Amino acid sequence: MPKNPDNRDSLFEVEQISEDFIFNERVAQVFDDMLDRSVPFYREVIHSIARILDVTLANKSQIVDLGCATGATLLQLSSLLEKRDFQYTGIDNSPAMLDKAQLKAELFSKQECLHFIQEDILDMDWPDTSAFILNYTLQFIRPINREKLLKQIYTNLVPGGICILSEKIISHHPNLNRKFIDIYHTFKKERGYSELEIAKKREALENILIPCSLEENKAMLQSAGFVEVEPFFQWFNFVSFIGVKPLS
Repeated sequence: MPKNPDNRDSLFEVEQISEDFIFNERVAQVFDDMLDRSVPFYREVIHSIARILDVTLANKSQIVDLGCATGATLLQLSSLLEKRDFQYTGIDNSPAMLDKAQLKAELFSKQECLHFIQEDILDMDWPDTSAFILNYTLQFIRPINREKLLKQIYTNLVPGGICILSEKIISHHPNLNRKFIDIYHTFKKERGYSELEIAKKREALENILIPCSLEENKAMLQSAGFVEVEPFFQWFNFVSFIGVKPLS
């Protein structure tokens, strides 16, 4: 997908800007560039998800992306899986993000298989769904509500359905946690972010993005009912899981 230089993520270049991170129009405008430059191996994770969906789901399956943002994940999946007859639904509570998502669906003529709905994902009710995707979304949900959301997902899945969960994580080993954060900051600097931008964004996300450990995320999925739970990707302090609902 061609990049528009006007959509480059420069939200935190100005030193005097100090505000909490909100998924508003300013963020929506640069969100795709932010994903590419801030989430390690983002495209590889999407390709891995496509492989999982391809070998797991039957045609006519419903795939729901919770916290879909600008629809980047579903757009890429629908292209990677264009030979499969899947229906994709993106749910988000940000009108600015959904405007971008809908525009992409129209631009790439995906209106027949791609649909976007404004809704609080904590209130979602999508029975008979074959796959739910939570890519870097659960970390923005208040910790007290996370297990409840995962249980809603489990309940709405068909038997044999799957939940894909990607998250930024922490290590409870302080020395390793510090090293992993340093490696991540180096990753961001290599992609053009300055020390100031990294520091300002971290400040903006404090108390908004609250990560759990790998073990805690796995335990939440298991507590929600998923028996088969495994990470299928990890890069230092980023991990992606698959959880499978039993057939019976």
